[in-house]
Amino acid sequence: MGIARVLIANRGEIAVRIIRACESLGIETVLAASEADRDSMAARLADRTVCIGPAQSSQSYLNIDALVMAAKETNADALHPGYGFLAESAELARACRSESITFVGPQPDQIAQMGNKLQARALARDAGVPMLPGSEQVRNADDAIAVADRIGYPVMLKAAAGGGGRGMKIVSRREDISPMFSSAAAEARAAFGDDALYLERYIAHARHIEVQILGDRYGNVVHLGERDCSLQRRHQKVVEEAPAPLLAKALRDEICAAAVKLAAGIAYENAGTVEFIFDQQTEEFFFLEMNTRIQVEHPVTETITGIDLVQEQFRIAAGEKLRFKQSDIVLRGHAIECRINAEVPEQGFRPSPGRITAWQPPEGPNIRLDSHCYPGYVVPVFYDSMLAKLIVYGSDRGEAIERMRRALARFSVEGVGTTLPFLLFAMAHPEFTSGRVSTTLVDRMIGEMLENSGQR
Repeated sequence: MGIARVLIANRGEIAVRIIRACESLGIETVLAASEADRDSMAARLADRTVCIGPAQSSQSYLNIDALVMAAKETNADALHPGYGFLAESAELARACRSESITFVGPQPDQIAQMGNKLQARALARDAGVPMLPGSEQVRNADDAIAVADRIGYPVMLKAAAGGGGRGMKIVSRREDISPMFSSAAAEARAAFGDDALYLERYIAHARHIEVQILGDRYGNVVHLGERDCSLQRRHQKVVEEAPAPLLAKALRDEICAAAVKLAAGIAYENAGTVEFIFDQQTEEFFFLEMNTRIQVEHPVTETITGIDLVQEQFRIAAGEKLRFKQSDIVLRGHAIECRINAEVPEQGFRPSPGRITAWQPPEGPNIRLDSHCYPGYVVPVFYDSMLAKLIVYGSDRGEAIERMRRALARFSVEGVGTTLPFLLFAMAHPEFTSGRVSTTLVDRMIGEMLENSGQR
């Protein structure tokens, strides 16, 4: 291993996850922590912790100069960005390169290419990957109306520099384009400093299917199967599973091959995810975007492949060749991941920061918990509300669902509200158990849960 010490430029469960991978590889860890995270679980586990600034992420986890300086001052020869924050920042990757610090991720130009959705669409089109009917940049509402009239309603306005649901608006009527365009542009400008928008056909009741890929600097690219991430709330994933249910083998193979073709076309290095929208009525799939980082939901792929994706990230960054060919990767069984957040579902998923007074996660065979929480931990108000990722494995999807239901029922948290009640409801919902999932299912689930409890 050509990496001896890494600066972990993140927090929460992903920081803990990276530390665990480094322990297995014999890599020393330095945690970059804000003032709010100096006593976090990651800080306790890392070999060393350095404070990079105040609690506000703009002054700590989003401060490139502070992160690079921390890496230099601690003699870290690598930096792992995790996910979120600056994980898909070409600027951070370039700053690391200029200081001879190994960035544990793809090359800066690859991040930049896929970070701009318009450029990513062009690359996918050149690679022959199926594309949703849509546009290049629409510069004003009149341009958007012309495109929408051509491809048909509903349509979705999307931020070219965006992600995470920001700068996205679904428009069902011609007269709504103008106000929605202004709103989406303003949201994109505030979130990304770039108000460029484009437009795509919106597929109602679609499925969100993504493919995990790994590539090395020698031109080798493999996929590790697909995941279904259709259960979403406000474009944020809630439940993920692998493999995707009710997907014919020929179609599964075609989707995975398209992901590899796109990644190979740009000589992609490190871990990445190619995301697709799947039209359940026509059984067509279309390129959505590529995420140039480790995903929150990577554990379900690890569970069915037996491959530690974070360890592979370090090996690739250190210049090693992929240790396996496509024919070596075998998918076994079924895995499901539930994201557990400090939110109150009954109150519109209101954030619930505060002190965790009791923390009793489930244990047992084929149950994995990725978390940074413990009794007495104070959930801060400054960051994402995710407390844990609960992952289960089953020999088939039915067994995995039943194991997840039992695990959620045994998960006890006090002091803060959590999404556990909603996740339990979701696991028993007939549309989920039958595999008939879609990107609109969570909204219906929420309405049904509230009606059943008499709160609506």
